[in-house]
Amino acid sequence: MINCLLHFFIFLFGLTVGSFLNCIIYRLQTGESFFWGRSFCPDCQHKLSWQDLIPVLSFLILKRKCRYCQQKISWQYPLVELATAIIFLLLFLSVINVCTAVYLLLISCFLIIIFVYDLKHYIIPDKVVYPAIFTAFLYQLFEGLEFEILRPILSSILASAFFLIIVLVSRGKWMGVGDVKLAAFMGLFLGFPNILVALFLAFFIGAIIGIGLIFSGKRTLKSEVPFGPFLILGTFIAFFCGNQITNWYFSLFL
Repeated sequence: MINCLLHFFIFLFGLTVGSFLNCIIYRLQTGESFFWGRSFCPDCQHKLSWQDLIPVLSFLILKRKCRYCQQKISWQYPLVELATAIIFLLLFLSVINVCTAVYLLLISCFLIIIFVYDLKHYIIPDKVVYPAIFTAFLYQLFEGLEFEILRPILSSILASAFFLIIVLVSRGKWMGVGDVKLAAFMGLFLGFPNILVALFLAFFIGAIIGIGLIFSGKRTLKSEVPFGPFLILGTFIAFFCGNQITNWYFSLFL
């Protein structure tokens, strides 16, 4: 019973943080402060009251419409809240060290922001990816063993170099510089061999979705598709299942 209550509160905490992440995602574009000023409707600019800001529940009660102007509310808001809550709960179940838990929760927030922002605006914001790189580096520096810290650093260098080559060869047509920075973070966060798992999954999932969009007529071969969301999806899968995927792969050759 106590564990169930604890899990419930972690889930609620994730929903609340997800609501705050939605605020950050919106205000990154407008340049407003993340911490000051009340939330408001992006269409009619009316300030929202507390009953409009209950994660997921307000969205359902209001039937996806603003209480004041009746404009439709984006599905982004409940989806980000739910995704954050689920990821927080999974992280809580997978770690027992408080310091590591705080670090992973913070990193997951960075990843969720980048995922949504790149999906919406085709940009990986420096205001998010640089703090993510700095946080991952500090954690590896102070929590990693003397020789093990070389593994994530080398993974970061090689991953970012790989993407940098793609950017230079394509002159920015296939990848952007933001992907290079995100790859550097992924290497620091995941280390080896999980960085390989994340990159493979990112390209694999990206290829499948890209082909699907082309066949559905929603995109063409020349259409721009943000790659950051695929990298982040690969990062989450590699973090939670990287060892199992690696073991399964090598078992095929034994």
